[in-house]
Amino acid sequence: MNSQAVAMVGDIRPPNFLKRLYSVWFRHVRVYTKHLFSNGFPPFVEPLFFIAGIGLGLGRYVGMIDGMSYVLFLASGMIVPPAMFTSTFECTFGTFIRLEFDKVYDGMVSASLTVRDLFIGEILFAGTKSFFFSAAVLIVVSCFGLIQSPMAIFTPLIGFLTGLMFASLGLFVTSFVKNINHFNFYFTGLITPMFFFSGIVFPLDSLPLIGQWAAALFPLKHSVDLVRAFCFNRFEPALLLNLLYILVFIAIFGTLAIRRLRNRVIN
Repeated sequence: MNSQAVAMVGDIRPPNFLKRLYSVWFRHVRVYTKHLFSNGFPPFVEPLFFIAGIGLGLGRYVGMIDGMSYVLFLASGMIVPPAMFTSTFECTFGTFIRLEFDKVYDGMVSASLTVRDLFIGEILFAGTKSFFFSAAVLIVVSCFGLIQSPMAIFTPLIGFLTGLMFASLGLFVTSFVKNINHFNFYFTGLITPMFFFSGIVFPLDSLPLIGQWAAALFPLKHSVDLVRAFCFNRFEPALLLNLLYILVFIAIFGTLAIRRLRNRVIN
């Protein structure tokens, strides 16, 4: 190899950090959009069934909650659970399959991507899906006149943060799982109870004091508080603590998950 060729090779540098993240994110987007209708249609239909079955059916027997009907209370809370579920599935079953069965990450790290790039990009993709799913629910409930506040347009951003939060937690759980069936314990033991005890289906002040303290530890509860504030223009300083909780949660579990998965991918 002559000196000119050596100089040319020496000038080759890997893409910058943002471009590497974008490449991971865009790879997942392309795979997801190959079946866009089948992937994107359920978010518009599922909230209708839940609100009709629970909100309209049970709402006849429930009085006003915080000055609103039960249907309104339920509809506002339903904006963020799809973000939790889609990001959790993406970063548990989805990540595990890519890691153990498809061996997708082996080829990606052999390029100019680091393990950190892979999983930050994956967290961002899960957040993007969560944004879309939350926006889909918002569109549906708004079409039926259940959410009328102009500030509600910002709730998909809370869905995005919720997606980042549960993607980080999902990756952390995935870093421990050796058998794909073990995710059933995570969904049954944490995700499902979190849905029912985060203030979505009923107000948490109806729980005993110890139950309210326990519910305050659930990350979904903080997303629900923020979404309802935007849906009904009820802002108060305590909401900053909800936002701080979400950001700290993402930072802690995202960092722990990437550290553990780095060893797993490399080994």
